[in-house]
Formats: sequence, C-alpha cells, structure tokens
Amino acid sequence: MNADLMDRLSPDLEPLLRPLFHAAAPGAAVAVAVIRGDERTVSCRGYTDRAGERPVRADTRFEIGSVTKTFTALLLAEMAARGDVRYDDPIDRYLPADAAPGYPHERPITLLHLATHTSGLPRLPVGLTPAAVPRWFTKPYATFGPSHLLRALPRTPVRGTPGAQVRYSNLGCGLLGLVLANAAGQRYEELLLSRICGPLGLVDTSCGPGGEPAIGYRRGRRVPSFRLPALPGAAALRSTADDMLRYLQAHLALDAVPLPERTDASALRTALGEVLMPRVGRRRTGVRICLGWNQRSLHDRRSPDDRSLDDRRSPDEEDEAGADGLVYHAGATRGFTTFVGFSPRTQVGLAVMAGTQPMRGRGFVQGAYDTLRTLVTERHPE
Repeated sequence: MNADLMDRLSPDLEPLLRPLFHAAAPGAAVAVAVIRGDERTVSCRGYTDRAGERPVRADTRFEIGSVTKTFTALLLAEMAARGDVRYDDPIDRYLPADAAPGYPHERPITLLHLATHTSGLPRLPVGLTPAAVPRWFTKPYATFGPSHLLRALPRTPVRGTPGAQVRYSNLGCGLLGLVLANAAGQRYEELLLSRICGPLGLVDTSCGPGGEPAIGYRRGRRVPSFRLPALPGAAALRSTADDMLRYLQAHLALDAVPLPERTDASALRTALGEVLMPRVGRRRTGVRICLGWNQRSLHDRRSPDDRSLDDRRSPDEEDEAGADGLVYHAGATRGFTTFVGFSPRTQVGLAVMAGTQPMRGRGFVQGAYDTLRTLVTERHPE
C-alpha cells in the first residue's frame, strides 16, 4: 500500500497540509512542495493512476496548465535582459506580414501587453472551439497547430486599446511563446530548455511526455494527456514537485539556485527579479499583474478570484500590497489542477499539483491559496 508521507512532516506543517490532500478528489495523485526559510519539504499522496500500482513520488510529472505562463513570462524577461527583444516591441515584428491580428495600429500590441493580459485579445483563438468539438472527450485541441493559429490571427478581434484593460487571455500568452520562439529562431520548448529549465536545473520540466507521469481524471474517467500545439507557451508544460521546489527557490532568492558559470547567467538572475515587478493593477479584484504572476496583499482576505468587490485603496496601501504581497498563479488542464505561490518577504513558497478535475479544482485552488497565506502569516504575523 502507498505510505502516507504525512508522517514525515514536521508536527506544525502536517495540520496545514492535510486539508490539501483531502480537498483533491478521492484517490487523486497529489504532490506538495513547501519552502519555509531554510526548510524544504516535499510530500506526496495517492497513486499515478487508479490501478494503485505506482505511488506518487517527488519526480512524478503533472500537467501544470496555466502555470506555464509564468515560465513564458520569465523567458520574455530573460530575452529582454539579453537585449534579444524589448518589452515594447510590437508583435508584428515577429509574425508573418499577413498574420497580425486586426487592431488600430496607432497603438500596437506589444510583448508586454501579451505578458500582462492587456493586449485586448480574446481568451482563445478564433476557430479553436469548433475544431475541438469532435474530439471534446479525447484530445480536443491536439489538431489545432501553429499554422491554424497564424491563419486565425488576422480574423481575431481586439477589444479596446492595447494596454488599457486587463482581460485574461490564453491566446495572448500562447502567442507570446510563439513570437519569442520566432525572435530566437528556435522552437518554444527548445528555447525554454536552453534559457530557463536547463540553467535552473529543472530536469523533468518540459512540454513533452517522459518520466513517471501521473494520470489525470475527470468525473472518475481517465483523461488523455493534454496537448495544445498551437499555444505551448500558455499551458503545455509538465513538471514535478522536485522541480517546482527548485523553481520556487529561484524566485525567492536570486542566488538560491546555482547557475552555470557562463556569461548569460546574469540575464536569468535579472529576469527572476523583473518578473516580480507589478506592471498593472485591477481595481475590482485587488490583484496586481506582474510578468506572468498575480500579486495580492497579504492583508486582503478575499478569494483570489473574487471579482465582485470594488477595491479602493490609498497609495500607502498600494505600496504595502507590493511590499508584503503574495505572488501566485493557478493552472488546470482537463485532468489536473496546480497552484504555485510564494512570499519573497517571508521566504515562504508552496506548490501543489493534483490529478483532479478542474471543476473540483476551484475549491482545491482556494484551499492552496489559504494554506499559503497561513504559512506566510505564521512567519510574518499581521
């Protein structure tokens, strides 16, 4: 039988993490990574599939969904630090002449707009959903490739003026991955490996299959592995608890993860600081948008997804939100849910990955966010 690794946790950490294991679907694969100052913990529960033959381990691979966007934004910051691209470069510069979205060109969509969800692009590409319907219960997006995306872009509507409003867009972040790959002359996955995953030592983080994968389930049924070849920069990555622990370490302290001794290591260190800088705020949610990451004040007790309340804070409160903010992102595919968050001030980080369906994942993500907040307040009482 699978040993419940909860008994290996420190006594004060066990009651905090136990609800996360219970919040996932019964029997689901779950892996949790925690950083508290100098303490590093990985705890796993469940099996890689319902057959119950292989227990989840620290190197079991999970689909991390939209947490991929934080990697794509880090890649943007790294390439900007090298001088390969600029944040204010128009996306047209890296697309075929006949593939630009239709929008007023007096204020073009820039790379920064894509990374901060302010491009005005819709959530998904034109034509993606119709193409997905015949395969909705298998691999709905697998046949929608880069060529389909390039043909769809000229027909894609842009709402409002780029940079004026935050509208979450999988298309925008996925397109960012494509334009960065075009700028570098490499495939997205190869570029991410050479610039981010390789230097950070994320040996099991990639877009493709491999390693010891967990199986995702939706309503008790096994879900095929997620594929979105047109937009890998939006949601294609798979990773492990070990790798996510290392990823958290790199964001919490720039020198926590030794980088290869080479001239471009400084660009990655610069990028790790750049991605944590708030770029735009959302008044109604209290969320500040960084590069790929969301940030909220530790003292804001609302749900991270609460869009019903107006947020009227003073400049002093805004400064406080940036100083003690919780930085986080959640992700989901058809069979997996992931939450990653941290607090630079308190040196606390949490990553939770589960083979549980996104419908149940709403409560799972909220539980993970609440756990992160508790871990932080224990080290930095309000």
